[in-house]
Amino acid sequence: MKQINDEVFYADSKLVKICQKDIQALKEKAARAKRHRSRLCTHKDVEERLHEMLIIHYKNTYVRPHKHNGRSESFHIIEGTADIMIFDDQGTVSDIISMGDYRSGKIFYYRMPEGLYHSMVITSDVIVFHEITNGPFNKADTLFAPWAPDESDTQKAQNLTLRQKKS
Repeated sequence: MKQINDEVFYADSKLVKICQKDIQALKEKAARAKRHRSRLCTHKDVEERLHEMLIIHYKNTYVRPHKHNGRSESFHIIEGTADIMIFDDQGTVSDIISMGDYRSGKIFYYRMPEGLYHSMVITSDVIVFHEITNGPFNKADTLFAPWAPDESDTQKAQNLTLRQKKS
């Protein structure tokens, strides 16, 4: 793996193969990262037309509600559980997708169209998921909800997460 920063890694071979040992290494990297998350990008670079990532988040990771312009998103849980929160433009929860891995009997996969505000509340100690989206990556295509606190405002972020869990 080639390290980009404390959270982002790229596969360093053309044929990408992932095993349990690789996931364990990503979990360890996420545990040490400031935001308690890590991702292994299996696409070549940000310019690729298809982006595939294996992502690890620990339980108290705040995922700021956001939506994508011009990009759909597929999400498949490999390990753990989470509630995916879908919001309307004013910040009201319009749907909750309670997810787990295939063996859990819960929904384990979704494909979301562009333009829906969404977030995740992790309900297990750790979650491992596979995400696919369109490239190339452009930070401006991710629109954070104006009603959602920034990640740097940890108290407001925690309060929003607690409100989401009660919805």
